[in-house]
Amino acid sequence: MFAIKRALKLNNREATLMAKHAGLRRVVFSLGLSLRTQRHGSVKLSDSKVINDLNKVLTNPIKKQPGFAGMNQLSSRVYQNALIDLKDAFNRYRSSKWGHPTFASRLDGQSFTVDSSSPLVVMNAGNRIKIPTLGTFQRHEPLAGGFVAQTFAISKEGSRWFVSFCVDAERLPVQQLQESVGRDLGIRAFATLSEAEGSNHQVFDAPKPLKQAKTKLAILQRKASRQGKGSKNQRKTYNNISRIHSRIAGIRKEFLRKLTTRTVKNFKLIKIGDLSVKRMMANHKLSWASSDLGFYEFRRQLEYKCKM
Repeated sequence: MFAIKRALKLNNREATLMAKHAGLRRVVFSLGLSLRTQRHGSVKLSDSKVINDLNKVLTNPIKKQPGFAGMNQLSSRVYQNALIDLKDAFNRYRSSKWGHPTFASRLDGQSFTVDSSSPLVVMNAGNRIKIPTLGTFQRHEPLAGGFVAQTFAISKEGSRWFVSFCVDAERLPVQQLQESVGRDLGIRAFATLSEAEGSNHQVFDAPKPLKQAKTKLAILQRKASRQGKGSKNQRKTYNNISRIHSRIAGIRKEFLRKLTTRTVKNFKLIKIGDLSVKRMMANHKLSWASSDLGFYEFRRQLEYKCKM
C-alpha cells in the first residue's frame, strides 16, 4: 500500500467549498473535545460512547435547527471522520504515545477527510478526479494510470489545495544496476557520494530555500506584529507568510524526493553518515542551516524507499 498526492486546480467557488468543509472539521473536533472534557469528571463514560452520542446528536437534532442549516449543504462524512480523528487522538493519549488532544485551530492548517461508504472510487488516468460526497475536480498533474481508493484526505498548503489517497497495491520492483554507495551528509555540501574507494566523489548541493527567504519572512512577520490582531490586513499578511513557507517546503521536498529516488533506484546497498541532528539544532550557529536542509527527512525517505 502506498499514498498518492496531487494538487487540485480549483476555482474560487470550489476553494470556498473546501474551506467550509475544513472549518466544519475544526468546529466538530473542538466541540467533541470540549464535550468529552466536560463529561470526564462527572460521568464515567468511555471516549467511544461520548463521541458516538455526539455523532447521533449532530446527525439528527442539531442539523435540523435553523442556525445550523449550513451543515445540510456540507458533507456529513467530514464531521463523522473528524470524530473518528478525535477518537484516535484519545486512543493515542490513553496509550501514552501522545499528549492530551488540543482544540483544532486554523493556524494548525486546513484539512479534512471524506470517504465512500459503499463501493471503492475508480479514478481513471487524466486530469479529473471524483471525490466522494464533494464532486468532480480538476488536477494540476494527471494520473499516469487508473487507481481505486476509498478514503481521501484534502489539505491546504499555502494557497493550494491537495488531495491524497492510499492505493492497496505494491509498486513494481526496480533492479538496481550498481552494488553499493556511501553518502556523507554535511552543511556545506548536503551529500557527497562515493561509489568506491579512490573513485571521484559526486557532490550534491541543497537549494537552501529557507536561507533565501529569511529576510522576506522577517519583514512580513514584523509587519504582522504591528497590525491589528485578527484584522483583515493581518490575515492577508499571514496568508503571504504561509505561501512562502509552503514554497520553501515544496522546494525542499522536491530536492529530497529526487535525490532519494535516484539513489535507491541505482544502488543495492546504501551507507550514510550518522549525524546528531538534535545536537546540531541545539547549536544556534547550525540550527537554521540544519532545519533548512532536512537531514532527518532524507534518512526517513531512504529507509522506506529501500524497503519498497
